[in-house]
Order: sequence, then structure tokens, then C-alpha cells
Amino acid sequence: MNATYPLYLAGEFITTNDVLVVLDKYGNKDYATTYLADEKVLDYAIKKGIEAKDAMKLLSSLEKYEILFDIYSRIKAKRQHLAEVLCIESAKPIRHALSEVDRSAQTFLIAAEECKRLPKEYMSLDWTPNGKNKEGIVKYFPIGLVAGISPFNFPLNLAVHKIAPAIAAGCPIILKPASSTPLSTLELAKIISETKLPKGGLSILPMDRKTGNLLVTDERINLLSFTGSPEVGWEMKKQCGKKKVVLELGGNAGVIITPSANFEDAVQKCLVGAFAYSGQICIHAQRLYVHESIFEKFKTAMVQKAKDLAFGNPLKQDTEISDMIDEENSIRVENWIQQATALGATLLCGGTRTGKFVEPTILTGTTEKMKVNCEEVFGPVICLESYTGAIENAIKKVNSTKFGLQCGVFTDSVAELTTSFEKIEVGGIIHNDAPTLRFDQMPYGGIKDSGIGREGVKYAINDMLEHRILVK
Repeated sequence: MNATYPLYLAGEFITTNDVLVVLDKYGNKDYATTYLADEKVLDYAIKKGIEAKDAMKLLSSLEKYEILFDIYSRIKAKRQHLAEVLCIESAKPIRHALSEVDRSAQTFLIAAEECKRLPKEYMSLDWTPNGKNKEGIVKYFPIGLVAGISPFNFPLNLAVHKIAPAIAAGCPIILKPASSTPLSTLELAKIISETKLPKGGLSILPMDRKTGNLLVTDERINLLSFTGSPEVGWEMKKQCGKKKVVLELGGNAGVIITPSANFEDAVQKCLVGAFAYSGQICIHAQRLYVHESIFEKFKTAMVQKAKDLAFGNPLKQDTEISDMIDEENSIRVENWIQQATALGATLLCGGTRTGKFVEPTILTGTTEKMKVNCEEVFGPVICLESYTGAIENAIKKVNSTKFGLQCGVFTDSVAELTTSFEKIEVGGIIHNDAPTLRFDQMPYGGIKDSGIGREGVKYAINDMLEHRILVK
């Protein structure tokens, strides 16, 4: 083991009696040690968070900007180290880990800018006779203590999308990272501890599921922001009581490729969207619908490129795909592939599992009865299907799911793009790119089973504020 990571409890670093060993996911060996917080530790974090409410609320725009910009600068200075830790604890290829660190820094920079322009409103009230000589001033106040629960697949940036907006909004926050990948956020804690953020304004506490569920049920917490699976997220919502809830859940993102699209560009972007980080991305390009006139050509190109992806140690710069997060999930993906072929799907490439590695897999002839099509596969598997006629026929296929997160549409037709925007039932449509594209300032989130609320720094800040009106 290389290092021991203490927990970050309300501005202090502590240890507990419950040791958590974090694995080098590719090497499948012990990498570092941290700890799990128990109920007493969490209770202390909640009390300190509540005590920090006033100090966080009273931070000026300048003070918040300076804290957030300081974090941004320190992340940039530790870029390579943070990326290597992230890579080792998650088996994310280093090229993607470096990108995640860059995005995390950018998210803090965006928050630094957005904290200068929190919403406010002046209202004229003289629309009725009794409103004459009256006016309204709407001011937004921090909602209070925030609980954030983040997943393993973007262990740093998805945590940052909860922490940075909370600081910008003036809210204390307790973050529970995934137990399989807690080190990136504990590295972030070291950075934030060196800034002027009020003590108690942030705690980062790995916990087991039982203790972590207290973030859901404890009435002292004012908002829960959860990113993870739909099954867990919707169950949490039932248990949340009166607190506000933001759920960023899963999807089985669709992609439409029309004849007017740039063919080579579409193939390359769909390849990355399909197999980056072994498809362990909630906006992973999972269901591809290609017009029949270019389907065979597209299929041939995708299969060849998928076979050519470089597998290996995620720390190597040329590695394009590596192991999945654990063997349990790789076995699940293997079973889903086997179920699809048993039900009549055709395996075009891949389909084999070795340990935690699942080959890039392309299936065709899938139906909505197959889990690889109707559920979130969260692995390196795509369903490649054709559609006939107008784009509306592909849109019907994209919409025939319980999810609605993002969708990619490759077309050079203004009419097709307009139709897609009006008729595709998702939170975001990506033009001439895969649905995995996300910019950290844009509104991000889904409809249907894909969640409620939006992330993206400004939009997350808005969820962390509540408005009051003064009638004068």
C-alpha cells in the first residue's frame, strides 16, 4: 500500500476504527487505506455543518470567488498526481483521467464566476388597484445543509458538481463518495483544507450504505443531491421526507445517424461514446439507430474500430479501454450479452469476458425485451440497429424506453435537427456528437426514470437556493 487517507470531517482530518482498503482496480491489489465514518462521525459532521450555515451564508461574492478560484488553481497545479490516483482507483485510462481532472478544475472556475451573479429579481406589483405604490424584491438565500452522494465512474468531477455549487450558493455540504473510489475526493479535501472555506463547510466521508442512508433520512439535512442508479435513487426519494431532492440517474442513451451526416466523423465519435471508460458512463452511447442506406457501411466501420481499441494498463497513455470497476459488474454485463444472443440478437464482435475485462461488444437485432437494450448496460456494449424512412421513425425507437437523459443526433439537415429537438424525450440533445458529450456549465439531467432536477453549475446552484419576497 502506498498511502493512508484520513477522512475530512468539518475541516479536520480524522481516522476511525473501520478501515477501508482501496484496490488498484487494474492490478487487483491493495493500493491505499482510508476509513469509513460511523453514525457518530456523521452526526458530528451534520452538527458542524449546521453551525457553519451562518458563516457560509455571510460569505461575500468576492470571498466565495477567491475560495473557488483558489481550489481551481490548486487542482491545476496537482493535475498529474490527481489523475494518477483517479486512474489507479477506478481503472480509468489516464487520458480520460487527465480530462476528468481538467473538467473538475473548470467546474470550480465556473462556480467562481457564477457565485458573482446569483439570481435576484425586482417585481412591479401595481398590476391591480391594490398593488399601486407597492413593489417586490425577490432575494435568494442558501437552502441550508446539503448532502451529496457521488458514484464511482467520475469519482472526482461528479463530486465536484455537488461541492462547487454548494460553496457558490453558500451552503455547507457533506459528501459521501463511492467506497470503491474515495481517494480522488480525499485528495480534493487536502486541497480545500488549505483554502479559507469556513470549517464545517465541507465534510468528505466514505460510509457504508447503512450509515450513508442517514443522509437520506436525517431531517436536519435540507437537500439531497444523488448521482447513481435509478433503483437506488427513486427508493431514496421515498425516504427523504421533507427535504428537497435532486436525482441524476441512469440512461440507455440513443444515437441517430442520418444519411446527411459526416460519416467518418459519426463513426469516430460514436466509437468514443460507446467504449470510453468501458461504457461505465450514464450517457454512454448504448442504442445506435443508423439509416438503412448507410447501415452496412457503418456497421463494418464500427466493428473494425472496436476490434482495434487498445486494451491494457490504464496508466499507459496509449490505453483506450481497460478493466471494469469490479468482477461483479463485468459478470453482469457478460450475462446480459448472453441473454441477448439467446433471445436472437447477433453478436458482431466482442462478447468475451476475462476477469474484469469485457471486450468491446457490438450486437444487432436486439429488442426491447433484452436488457442490453431496455436497461442501462453500464458496460462496453452497444446495440446497433437500422431504421427506415424519415427520422421520425428513429425518434420513435429512441423514445421507446423508460429513460430520458441525453441523445445524439448526427444530421446536417436543419429540419431533422428541429424535429429531433421537438420530439425526442430527453433532457439534452447533442448535435453531430455522441450523447456522452457534456460541458460543465450546461444544464444536465434527465426526465422519466433518468431523474429530476438539473446539474450544471448555475442550475445546481439554483436548486441550492430558496427565494423570499419582500413587498414594499
